Amino acid sequence: MINSDTISVRPDEAFNENRLREYLIGKLDGSANKISVRQFGGGKANLTYLLDFGSHQYVLRRPPLGPLAPTAHDMSREYKVLSVLYKKFPYAPQALHLCENKEIIGSPFFIMERKVGSVIRNKLPEKFYNQKNGPELISEQLIKTLAEFHQVNFSAIGLNDLGKPEGFVERQVNGWKKRWDNAKHENLDSVDDIYAWLINNIPKTSQYSIVHNDYKLDNVMFDNHDPGKIIAVFDWDMCTLGDPLCDLGSLLSYWCIPSDPVFFQQASTMPIDERFYSRERLVDKYASISGYDITSIRFYHVLGLYRLIGIAAQIYIRFLRGQTKDKRFAMFGDMIDLVSRHGIDLIQDA
Repeated sequence: MINSDTISVRPDEAFNENRLREYLIGKLDGSANKISVRQFGGGKANLTYLLDFGSHQYVLRRPPLGPLAPTAHDMSREYKVLSVLYKKFPYAPQALHLCENKEIIGSPFFIMERKVGSVIRNKLPEKFYNQKNGPELISEQLIKTLAEFHQVNFSAIGLNDLGKPEGFVERQVNGWKKRWDNAKHENLDSVDDIYAWLINNIPKTSQYSIVHNDYKLDNVMFDNHDPGKIIAVFDWDMCTLGDPLCDLGSLLSYWCIPSDPVFFQQASTMPIDERFYSRERLVDKYASISGYDITSIRFYHVLGLYRLIGIAAQIYIRFLRGQTKDKRFAMFGDMIDLVSRHGIDLIQDA
């Protein structure tokens, strides 16, 4: 059976399926059966595959091709989180197996349970679009789930050593500066100006939590028939302990509405629909649920844009070097320049 949410494995991102099956025999239920592998085509960083053993389906996650930034795309970190987080946060898929032996498929990888639902990308599924309050329900559940996630007691599930929360925001600013310096394809004064503003305006953190570090609409899965019900949150490889408002700022940087600049709408990873919450409404809803002080949210929004610039630079430089042939990445060079200008505009409007 062909799964509608997958594609045939891209030739340059394929691996030896027989070697994988031989390795997995006895490690997962159903793994002695014949294996069929397809690829989830929507992501832009880590590579994700569907392993179908007939009686059982699993999801395999591995890093992208080419050289990687230090600490990025950490499979063991993602496995560590997902092997326990599901106990306190039911939207986290359970991780089932970690393999750090690069000889099996060419990189470390881990395997997690398969979730079936709707991931919303550029186009709103018809079943949700035709529901008048569908986008509103999606917005509400997305921000509600984030606020609930930030209330998880990380000590209770043994994740105290996941990160060092003190000084987290400053390390984020300087960390993305280093990533930009290592991956940039050209010098941009606007990116340097954003860094200077961030490093001089770091707010005092008043609360710590587990931080997802890439929370956005297309990293969440909804029930196939109910836009008011989230069933899974994905992409946990950058998860750590830190300031929860960094997650909110990152979400704001990805969020896109009809009044946003055209380039944001063209590069958006979500549908453009006036029925979605505004950024202001997202922030207000988050504050009402979490009780956190959001007076410095502009800083976190700008930090989210700066982080977006760094991510785009890391992906684009791999494209320029021929380390990935995915044509979707060709536009990232222009996007870096436009996002940095937007960040400056946001700073100047303060």
